[in-house]
Amino acid sequence: MLNRINIMNVPIDVVTMDEAVSKLMSFLKTEQCHAVFTPNPEIIMEAQDNKELMKALNNASLVVPDGIGVVLASRILKGPSLPERVAGYDLVQNLFKSAAKTDYTFYFLGGEVGIADKAAKKMEEKYKGLKIVGRQHGYFKDEKEIIKKIQAVKPDVLLVGLGAPKQEILIDKYKDILPAKLCIGVGGSFDVMAGKVKRAPVIFQKLALEWFYRLISQPTRIKRMIRLPIFLWNILRISVNNKKK
Repeated sequence: MLNRINIMNVPIDVVTMDEAVSKLMSFLKTEQCHAVFTPNPEIIMEAQDNKELMKALNNASLVVPDGIGVVLASRILKGPSLPERVAGYDLVQNLFKSAAKTDYTFYFLGGEVGIADKAAKKMEEKYKGLKIVGRQHGYFKDEKEIIKKIQAVKPDVLLVGLGAPKQEILIDKYKDILPAKLCIGVGGSFDVMAGKVKRAPVIFQKLALEWFYRLISQPTRIKRMIRLPIFLWNILRISVNNKKK
């Protein structure tokens, strides 16, 4: 059983990247569907006002910190601290690397028309042996029809890139009838896999400034990024209140 901490009522598993990958591989050996989410401060803030998102996060089998702000929050709160950021994109890439040596299959759901196809092709080229049995863009109207398509090909892993909170809510809603052993919310990862969007240079990643790179690359994200200081302010307030008890 993994150790979990509570950050603004969102459970976060205390794991390293290697431990998270190992856990994913162990889930694939079970008979039930496991939901895996990678919240950052923005998603945690969204969950405060979105009951369906909060429910999905609390129902998940694994919740890892995709955001240095979440790691910092664990240290400010003075409880068990998170050892490192476990970026969702890197987690999935490591899963591909491990699964390429097996018969496990994947389904890509999300992104603009053509992006899931392009992402799948590039990943199959990068990870020889990786088996992707389905691709579906995120611009669909009938959820149940998409679920039927997924059920028909029976993937072991379903990657859902619809953005938060839509992807988390959809996974939580249908996980009990999905054939997949793993359902992972991957946000905009298909855009990066397909080469449409570039990740931050390695130096930004190592300095935990990937969020800053995205901001200067896409200034329109400022409205979303404003949630980071609000998140940290809330964490500080909670920390102070805890000391008074």
